[in-house]
Amino acid sequence: MRNDLGRILKEGLEAIVAASSQRELDEVRSRYTGRSGALAAAMKKLRDLPSAERPAAGQLANEVKGKLEAAEEARRAALAAPKRAAAAVDLTLPGRAPRRGAFHPIVETTRRVAEIFQKMGFDLFDAPELDTEHYNFEALAIPATHPARDEQDSFYVEPGVLLRTHTSNAQIHAMETRKPPLRIISVGRCYRRDASDPRHSPVFHQIEGLLVDEHVSLAQLRGVLTAFAREIAGEGAGVRFRPDFFPFTEPSADFSVTCFVCKGKGCRVCGTGWLELGGAGMVDPAVFENVGYDPERWTGFAFGMGLDRVAMLAYGVPDIRMLLENDMRMFGLG
Repeated sequence: MRNDLGRILKEGLEAIVAASSQRELDEVRSRYTGRSGALAAAMKKLRDLPSAERPAAGQLANEVKGKLEAAEEARRAALAAPKRAAAAVDLTLPGRAPRRGAFHPIVETTRRVAEIFQKMGFDLFDAPELDTEHYNFEALAIPATHPARDEQDSFYVEPGVLLRTHTSNAQIHAMETRKPPLRIISVGRCYRRDASDPRHSPVFHQIEGLLVDEHVSLAQLRGVLTAFAREIAGEGAGVRFRPDFFPFTEPSADFSVTCFVCKGKGCRVCGTGWLELGGAGMVDPAVFENVGYDPERWTGFAFGMGLDRVAMLAYGVPDIRMLLENDMRMFGLG
């Protein structure tokens, strides 16, 4: 019995190695491990063996069967591999160009806007997104009674610590660490508990600008923003100021630039030819006192604008929420 099983194993393995197709392997399996194969015939002889020899012979038969099936499976995989490789790479097809990445519209807009102000001599200044009430409110002359201090309007992490509601906190950090004169811009994310709609989001992006020097005037602020408008909207673009109120500037104004879609003619995007971008004004002397600057010597102006709005207008995005979604078409990959 042992000799018969050894012969079946030897011949079966040789036949498996010699098989050159899946069909030939099917024939080998039928001949050696099939229901009517050589191994099945050998196992029928187990009943003729003495009782003491049957367990060992049965175990040996199972081992032979396992080795033959394992060898057959390996040979089938080896025969199938070239076909799979051929199917995976069709050398007659044209080459596939790799998909190119693209920067997010907010990143592109931030780079462009920051570059314009850097060419005018403003340094990029980084301020923390998680900050204290002192930097976010108090030092900016925003008292505890101001509506912005309501916990329902801001994301508080713990008492006195919150996610900044504007990039204006950069003004205080910059003036506390640098002596005048100075010119800085700061860009980044801001957070407010706004209901999400086409024009509002709990997460948004701003750029803050601050210039402090002797004899700074509102005319200089207008000149800086006019130069920015001409860079972003084209030569001949202008800036419009309208009176407004901000606790940390006096006088204050909101500013609009000539629409860079219709060039000031009026369209469905702007309606009037003007695009409102943000707020600006002369730094309140109380803010200078809070950071140790002499308001009798130093004057300055500050401005801020929403980068999301600029990106929406530049890229024709109708809903601010689209800037936060994972739609690859927003990145030029759709």
